[in-house]
Amino acid sequence: MVNYKEYITIESGKRSGKPCIRGLRITVYDILNMLADGMTHKEILDDYPKLNDEDILACLAFAAERENTIRRLSA
Repeated sequence: MVNYKEYITIESGKRSGKPCIRGLRITVYDILNMLADGMTHKEILDDYPKLNDEDILACLAFAAERENTIRRLSA
């Protein structure tokens, strides 16, 4: 599994503090939404050439960790 902490950044002045990829203005939500809409990794990378496959995997790892944390808190 990709260590998302190496790829995901949170800066208060960028995209309202939403988690972004490597300081870019592309949010984790943006990538997850594209995947949910059925886009492939290749299509995302073609649309956003500054991204790489590890960035997309980091978004998935971030979402998985967040889901696990929420589940633990509500238990």
